[in-house]
Amino acid sequence: MPVAAGPPARLPLPQLLSPVPEWVAPPAWRCIELLSDLHLAPEMPRTFEAFAAQLRDTGADALLILGDLFEVWVGDDQRHRPFEQRCVQLLARTARTRRVAFMPGNRDFLLGDAMAADSGIERLNDPTVLVAWGRRWLLSHGDALCLDDVDYQRWRAEARSDPWQREFAALPLDERLARAGAARAASERRRAADAFDPALWADVDPDAARAWLDTTGCADLIHGHTHRPGTSALGAGHHRHVLSDWDLDHAGSARAGLLRLTPAGLSRHPPSTATASG
Repeated sequence: MPVAAGPPARLPLPQLLSPVPEWVAPPAWRCIELLSDLHLAPEMPRTFEAFAAQLRDTGADALLILGDLFEVWVGDDQRHRPFEQRCVQLLARTARTRRVAFMPGNRDFLLGDAMAADSGIERLNDPTVLVAWGRRWLLSHGDALCLDDVDYQRWRAEARSDPWQREFAALPLDERLARAGAARAASERRRAADAFDPALWADVDPDAARAWLDTTGCADLIHGHTHRPGTSALGAGHHRHVLSDWDLDHAGSARAGLLRLTPAGLSRHPPSTATASG
């Protein structure tokens, strides 16, 4: 009699760099804004304009983008395409007056040095400790902590390897974009066929999150990826603050938001009024 297969074994939690990098805010700063999961693409013009308005209107000393700024990024030669050029120019204008830092997400982990140089952004390791006004905050995109998403974690480990990235980078740009588009389409078909419920998405593993927080001497984790904005307790005095995804282009699903960190603490905000009204 065949034995029923159990759930696939989870991969171990990715090891942290030792020490975990720190990003230190000057004491004179008064505000840092954090956002993620904008998934910018030519097909999302209202979301792009919302992001552009936020960057134009912000009074923050720094903007930290914690992954998935783009819907897909298949290599820095993508930056020469018309829509991506608009994004480069927008980021470069912003970076001339305040610091802009970017942490890779699961959609844009191939964003590299050339794109960072053209757009004026600083690259952040995942995770990074933000040190500001006497407190330590652990920043992550969040996907590495979703240990129950076993298939994704196996793909993530492969796609972060040098051999995979060298082989993928050797393909023509159009083929890389086509492969990325096919992967997204297949994922959407699976979700539709399964009557996909966003509540069933794999979430950050609490034990893994606490382990990272304990290792880095932080009490609070700020992350994106899960599209479940909110603040919740992780236990043992730890909390996590989940960033909102941005989508202002699809009827019935308009959402966008950011976290603002000041000497008084952390608070949640929508984009500017002009942004939200479109």
